[in-house]
Amino acid sequence: MKDSKHTKALYQRYLDNDYTAEELKELLEYFYNSANENELSSMIQDELESEENGYESHAAVQSLLHRLDQELLAAVKERNKPVKTIRIWYRTVGAAAILIVLGIGMFFYSYKKQVSEDEKLIAGKSIAPGKNTAKLTLSDGKTISLSDAKMGIVIEASKLTYNDGSAVSESKMPTKNLTVNTPRGGQYRIVLPDGTQVWLNAASVLKFPSSFALLKERKVELIGEAYFEVTKDKNKPFIVKSKGQEVQVLGTHFNINCYTDEASIKTTLIEGSVMVSGKQEHVVLKPNQQAVLNNEIEVKNVDVENEIAWKNGDFIFDSDELESIMRKISRWYDVEVFYTEKPSKKMHFGGIVSRTKDISAVLKIMQSTGQVSFKVEGHKITVTQN
Repeated sequence: MKDSKHTKALYQRYLDNDYTAEELKELLEYFYNSANENELSSMIQDELESEENGYESHAAVQSLLHRLDQELLAAVKERNKPVKTIRIWYRTVGAAAILIVLGIGMFFYSYKKQVSEDEKLIAGKSIAPGKNTAKLTLSDGKTISLSDAKMGIVIEASKLTYNDGSAVSESKMPTKNLTVNTPRGGQYRIVLPDGTQVWLNAASVLKFPSSFALLKERKVELIGEAYFEVTKDKNKPFIVKSKGQEVQVLGTHFNINCYTDEASIKTTLIEGSVMVSGKQEHVVLKPNQQAVLNNEIEVKNVDVENEIAWKNGDFIFDSDELESIMRKISRWYDVEVFYTEKPSKKMHFGGIVSRTKDISAVLKIMQSTGQVSFKVEGHKITVTQN
């Protein structure tokens, strides 16, 4: 090869995907020489440092490395140039390694362009995350909008206050039955009359009495998802009723997911002990176990951090199906999701992203895998499988 300037120009042609078979052969032969390894490393490093690489680019690199062999050979063939010499040379271990390194450089170069295209569909049309918001409904039907500036509400026998001690507007002594519901795009924390703390996820409803004092049991009803930290009272069991099941405890920490659009009810125990009862059977859970109710109850060990990530302000996806993830996104960002074709059950995603981020942060991570793309129009998201 002529000189360093010529090498960089040829490498740039490679990044631009504008090279001939002979130019590729020249580039490979040059970098196959150990004396030129530092020059290759320097050019790759310059490209890496020019990007803001995060989790999403890392995921796409893994996809690139998996498919690099087929894609690069196909790229050469499409130019209708002689490839016999290159194919033979490429099959050596050293050349294959060089192609991988070159491919990573090409990835970050093209990734910047792809992100630019993604921005047209996702960024700029971003949707803000959910917030602390809910409505309290009294037994007479009167509703009170709970402040999104407050972190939660405390229910006492004679009054309603926010967790910072300030009075709930227009509230007097609580009536017999109370209901707190969070909208899509909302969450809220509630302290029940016995001191039990409840975190309600988006699109959820919790019904409960204003006082447990004269009752033999502390019974509440749940639709949606909630995390409970139950105050111990050995004389009054705490019972959570949801569709088709009851969970009974004396004092413990657990999470229940019972959304109506989910196929099963999931009860996850973090601390203590709970008894989960279906229509025909019941099971007692130990910490780090989950009961999955779908006609019958199945008990399995789980990573509880994944199950309560929402309560701690994160999305954690652990090889989750596309539809499952999009249902969570739909509730938290209050969006409608449409698919151009039936979602594949074989499509899974993993990753962690804060629920305080705009929706674009979540969609970019998924889109960077190359498996799926999104189009955002208002509060409508169209999902296309690649």
